Amino acid sequence: MSFTAFQFHPQIQTAIDNSGYTSPTPIQMQSIPPVLAGRDLLGLAQTGTGKTAAFVLPILQRLYNGPKGKVRALIIAPTRELAEQTHTYIGKMAVHTHLRSIVIYGGVSKQVQINNIRKGAEIVVACPGRLLDLTNDKAINLSTVEMLILDEADHMFDHGFLPDIRRILSKLPRKRQTLVFSATMPKEIRSLAEDILTDPATVQINHTKPTASISHSFYQVEQKNKATLLKKILQEKEITTAIVFTRTKHKAKNLALLLQKTGCKATSLQGNLSQQKRQLALEGFKSGTYNILVATDIAARGIDVSGISHVINFDMPATAETYTHRTGRTGRASCTGAAFTFTTADDYKMTKALEQSLGKKLVYKKQSSLQGSPQISGKSKEQHQSSRIGKKIDLPGVNENPRGIRQ
Repeated sequence: MSFTAFQFHPQIQTAIDNSGYTSPTPIQMQSIPPVLAGRDLLGLAQTGTGKTAAFVLPILQRLYNGPKGKVRALIIAPTRELAEQTHTYIGKMAVHTHLRSIVIYGGVSKQVQINNIRKGAEIVVACPGRLLDLTNDKAINLSTVEMLILDEADHMFDHGFLPDIRRILSKLPRKRQTLVFSATMPKEIRSLAEDILTDPATVQINHTKPTASISHSFYQVEQKNKATLLKKILQEKEITTAIVFTRTKHKAKNLALLLQKTGCKATSLQGNLSQQKRQLALEGFKSGTYNILVATDIAARGIDVSGISHVINFDMPATAETYTHRTGRTGRASCTGAAFTFTTADDYKMTKALEQSLGKKLVYKKQSSLQGSPQISGKSKEQHQSSRIGKKIDLPGVNENPRGIRQ
């Protein structure tokens, strides 16, 4: 099937052709027709399946004719990075149209965003908190919204955004088209979907199963030896770009520092960074300035970087669904990828859940001795100065209790 079958406006089709798209992915093939027809939609698909195009392209088609300068489509995203990436993608696909998009999120100047709103735009991509602030300030009018899209809805729940979402819903016209996209379907999201969707088309693309193009390797290791194992893997495997996932933001920061000290081009993406530093880390990872990104689940959600060769779970994820989210950063767009996961004795229940999700017993890789490489523990900051390979490097917050606070 070709994208021409959807009969997009020539100005939109030109952008599709220029982007090198030929055949739609399954989520696009099944979602675009009902959205073009004006139906509500519940889309269940994992990361990396082409979900953004599945709603952006029909939005552009449906808004191509009609009033300009009014907010007609509202896309709500859980993170600044996802909002920015969606906004950028809209700009790319709408380049030959007269449609304009603006992006709204916290951590940056509110006045700049208000000025952009005043210039007029048909599409707004927003994070819930700042959007509520602007509506309360009467700086944005949502009474003309025709289409509402909730992207990464399950992550909205993870962030505690559902009360904000319901407040935003109260400011929208009751008569509208609503699309909800989610990689998983916790009961809270299902309840929200039932409340806001009317006779929706449902599209489900193996939303709880990891992508088939990814190989999965598991390593049994003691908590204190994880950093040594990671360094060994980075030295021995053919890893071009990798995301390393940790459970806490402090561990992400400290692990990136350790990798930098051992000569790796590493950076971290975690909740304690300012928006500017988060953007610099992400842009550096995209451009190749860094080839290793150490991140927490919340900070990394929505990252769309092509060509990631490996995902390394330094800490075991909390759920099988989170494992799918993490590993979905690699093996995108029919490319192959690899996922390495470190497991400890405390992870027994989670390994059983992963066996059920993967449909097979986990096979563990054998390791040679882990002695003689940097170790990481929860000791004092003064020991950060020891950076020579082969010495012990103690950094606070990396080998602490893996059950620590999640970010």
